[in-house]
Amino acid sequence: MGAAMRDLNREIEKYIGNMPSLPTSVAKVLEVCNNPRTSPADLNHVISLDPVLVGRVLKLINSAYYGLGQQVTNLVRAIIMLGINTVKNLALSTTVMGNLSAGKNSSGLDMEGFWRHSLCVGVASKVLAKRRGVDPKLTEEYFTAGLLHDIGKIPLNAVLSKEYMLTVSVADRERLPLFLAEEKMLGINHCGSGMLIVKAWKLEGPVGATVAYHHNYSGYTDAHQDILFTVVAANRFASLMEIGFSGDRYPEKMGDQIWETLGVDRDVFEEIEKTVNEEIEKAKIFLRL
Repeated sequence: MGAAMRDLNREIEKYIGNMPSLPTSVAKVLEVCNNPRTSPADLNHVISLDPVLVGRVLKLINSAYYGLGQQVTNLVRAIIMLGINTVKNLALSTTVMGNLSAGKNSSGLDMEGFWRHSLCVGVASKVLAKRRGVDPKLTEEYFTAGLLHDIGKIPLNAVLSKEYMLTVSVADRERLPLFLAEEKMLGINHCGSGMLIVKAWKLEGPVGATVAYHHNYSGYTDAHQDILFTVVAANRFASLMEIGFSGDRYPEKMGDQIWETLGVDRDVFEEIEKTVNEEIEKAKIFLRL
């Protein structure tokens, strides 16, 4: 790696190091939810200490995205109705999006298109999981991992505005997958910068695995493979359907390993398209928090 690329990498690391950390309340939510003996009352106690988080969770719970058909104003009741895992993922996804959206915009990526693409990947991941019979208590894990899979692009876009705009242009002109153009032009791809965010914010689990490995999935065999492979498929779906835009006009082709592991065929994209589009409209609440 040349001196110029090393300088760019240092700028990225400095930017991520200076990003606001996750609120203590959200870190505590993740800690509490990792304990299998946690009760709705335990989670309520932690969330109630953060009025902003309470407002976000209740707003989402009462949105069309969940379609509960009744107004829920009691947090414990909301946790019981949706489940501890779902509420944990609500807290995580809205907080990460809030922290990252607060950064400066730049000309490399249109952030509205970026988040629409991310939302589509999250929704498509959840729809695919449901279609494959994944436990309903776990499907929100798929949504959150899909929603946040590309967060590594945000520091690249924010810090290296001109360089990143050029990188997106090179990917377009040379018909390269964006992550390969990033490596060529910047010496780091968005999975690498995403890994720095994962470490800084301690985003272990399926989100961390997906952020770090969604372009290097073939050798991944750890516990979160099913979620990772589902997000890879959903990412391909979003790109083919041109829902939103994350700078990747020529994404890599998916290996047979994905189809075989997930047990679905290539027609599944056409079969879920209508459902995904309907669910995206409901899920837009995530972009308005």
